[in-house]
Amino acid sequence: MMGLLLVLSAFPAGSGITTPSPQRGGVCALPSRLSHTARPTSTCLTTGVDALPSDVKAIVIRRVATFSDFTADNDPHGEHDFGSFSVAGRKFFFKLDYYDATMTRGSEDPADLAKTTRVLTIMLASEY
Repeated sequence: MMGLLLVLSAFPAGSGITTPSPQRGGVCALPSRLSHTARPTSTCLTTGVDALPSDVKAIVIRRVATFSDFTADNDPHGEHDFGSFSVAGRKFFFKLDYYDATMTRGSEDPADLAKTTRVLTIMLASEY
């Protein structure tokens, strides 16, 4: 089972990538264009991603934030909530999940942001 660093911080409205802070476990926020609909409420980085050198981690986060190359191979369901790419010779996955406000089950209506907590997970493919 992969290790996760869960970051439950709200993303600032209209934000770009922000500087890491101890309050967020050193993880950068991602801009709203990630899924082209709404920004995630929180982000998880696996321990493998978090252990990468800071410059590589920054490139990975930027790639997720600007990702638009959705294909049948890296977005098999066409929902633009999953993608894969390579950086520094490693393959990465990202996945956006939709939970209810209590984060105890899936959201009944993922399109309703008032009822949905969006969680972005970034991982090494080898951690899947």
